[in-house]
Amino acid sequence: MTYGGSGDDRLSKNARREAARQKAQALRETQKKRDRRSRFFLQGGLVVAVLAIFTVVALIITSSYLKPPSPGPLNMASDGIRIGQNFKAATTGALQPGDKPVASASTSPNVINISVYVDYQCPLCGTFEKTNAQQIATWVKSGAATIEIHPISFLDSQSLGQKYSTRAANAAACVANFSPNSFFQFNALLFANQPKEQTPGLPDAKLVALAKQAKVTHLTAIDTCVDHQTFKSWVNASTARAKVTTTPTIVVNGAKYTGSMKSANEFSQFVNAQAGNQFSEDPTASPAPTSSATPTPSPTPTP
Repeated sequence: MTYGGSGDDRLSKNARREAARQKAQALRETQKKRDRRSRFFLQGGLVVAVLAIFTVVALIITSSYLKPPSPGPLNMASDGIRIGQNFKAATTGALQPGDKPVASASTSPNVINISVYVDYQCPLCGTFEKTNAQQIATWVKSGAATIEIHPISFLDSQSLGQKYSTRAANAAACVANFSPNSFFQFNALLFANQPKEQTPGLPDAKLVALAKQAKVTHLTAIDTCVDHQTFKSWVNASTARAKVTTTPTIVVNGAKYTGSMKSANEFSQFVNAQAGNQFSEDPTASPAPTSSATPTPSPTPTP
């Protein structure tokens, strides 16, 4: 008789159970290792992603805020462009970063000098332009007056994040730089197409289209200048240097105009007073009638 069969069977079963237990433990260890590797790669991937995000943010900050300032536009060394007889611009060099504005050369004592500081989204600037554009154009074309236009950006917060005031002022600087004798007409077109506050403002393509309508020279260069916001840093700097608290600010022969923006007669009388009534006998200098369809002005914030 053989007595070992059942014992061998039990030993075989125990061995099989032990082998199964060891195999299961080995599988668990393998899975743990896989889990540890997965966590490592996941954490590493997250670190890489975070580093990539920080890198992109740093590049944006560097390009947007730490970009070295560039020279201002040609023909705006005073931070404005002076337009004279037959709408011809006075030419100047470009203002270098850190330099102070250079006052425009004095004109003949018989010529009135009008300076205006404007934001192209400012409703009251649009009102003044609409009311006085015709008589100012008459004075400037004849050589009786010059007008020096200073584009500044107070109202970026009013264009739904699109910073229209800065973009429009930059576009004006582009025209001053590449096609200065078209500036007077381009300035007029910006106001004729002025967007309302709390809208995105005109797109860059429309600004370029208005430059084309003003018959600028070097349209391709102006297109690139508008697209790249070449003079953005100058716009920011010139706005800070302007030291004006409202737009429009109008100065005639050094005296600030504080009258109505809706009355062409009142502005004409102020100009006459500063000129010593030199226009009073000139029939071509009669003021244009005040338009009744002027927009309601709104206060302009300080920069």
